[in-house]
Amino acid sequence: MNAAHFSDADKIYMSRAIEIAKKGRFTTAPNPNVGCVIVSNNIIIAEGFHQKAGLPHAEINALAFAQNNALNATCYVTLEPCSHYGRTPPCALALTKAGVKRVVIAMVDPNPQVAGRGIRILQEAGIEVDVGLLENEARDLNRGFIKRMQTHKPRVTVKLAASLDGKTALRNGDSKWITGPQARIDVQYYRAQQSAILTGCGTVIADDPSLNVRYPELQQSAGFANEITAKTVRQPVRIVLDAHNKLSLNEKLFTLAGRVILVALSPRTDLQSKQFTADVEQIICAEDEARRIDLNMLLTRLAEEEINDLWVEAGAILSGAFFDQGLVDEFILYQAPKLMGDQARNLVNLPDYSKMDDVVQLTLQDVAIIGHDIRLISKRD
Repeated sequence: MNAAHFSDADKIYMSRAIEIAKKGRFTTAPNPNVGCVIVSNNIIIAEGFHQKAGLPHAEINALAFAQNNALNATCYVTLEPCSHYGRTPPCALALTKAGVKRVVIAMVDPNPQVAGRGIRILQEAGIEVDVGLLENEARDLNRGFIKRMQTHKPRVTVKLAASLDGKTALRNGDSKWITGPQARIDVQYYRAQQSAILTGCGTVIADDPSLNVRYPELQQSAGFANEITAKTVRQPVRIVLDAHNKLSLNEKLFTLAGRVILVALSPRTDLQSKQFTADVEQIICAEDEARRIDLNMLLTRLAEEEINDLWVEAGAILSGAFFDQGLVDEFILYQAPKLMGDQARNLVNLPDYSKMDDVVQLTLQDVAIIGHDIRLISKRD
């Protein structure tokens, strides 16, 4: 790998590849988002991005468009070209056969099946390879995929909505609606990029949510650019923590198509006898010291299910458990300009800390006004 001095033109072409990669953000999981730009004589002659697992990768799509013009061209790709035979043949070999002269790669693939092997294939074929251009931007494309490959756990985002005084519902449980319609539309944009949505049985029993992506609202979100249709939207896996099998199985989420995973401490005996529209399965997890579902073990199990990005929409107890155990990567809070009073329900349940050094510390990443509400995005230090 070369510690190359990248030109301004290199940065422009890689920036374009990163933008193209984003077109797959609603469809590629469990695969990463990847973009590719092929340049000849300082002119972009082909572009491609990965659309869906099992379909051609970004490099293959770009090469198909470039055809013979790829000879002696430069290829800019946001992730190291794959070197193994998976659902599709190796992209590194396709680039060598096309006769490209140079390949500029934003980042090495964290997948241990690749992890430098694609680069070696290119170099052994006499192709100039430069690595590391706009690496941070490329990593942002696939934070969940990278975390799963490196830690064998998905990336966890906790989303909550609260009043200015940090309340999520009135004492009687009424919470519709704390935030306005624009905030709820904004949530759909984030949901659509998740591998799975997780909640607890208490939330399902109280609110009877669908836990799906509502396409009409997704279309109205600021970040949506008509990349997908209502038929091609990928619904996240719906995961419900139901430790003691309290759900009736008549809840709304079972009447909607898609995969539903029930997580419990012991198997329930009535799943086989029920007729569901959803594809329902159960994962049995061990209990932790508090005799609740072991969240660490669950995350490892979900990574085995190729869950890259886990979106948690849950009550104060379960959300607090994710924070308390240090399992939250990102926290998205929609805060409404309302005051709900000291008897209303708290945002998250956490231990009674006695020292400021012990409190959960977050780093604010972004603040935006969404309709009449505020969206705050933070990461865990």
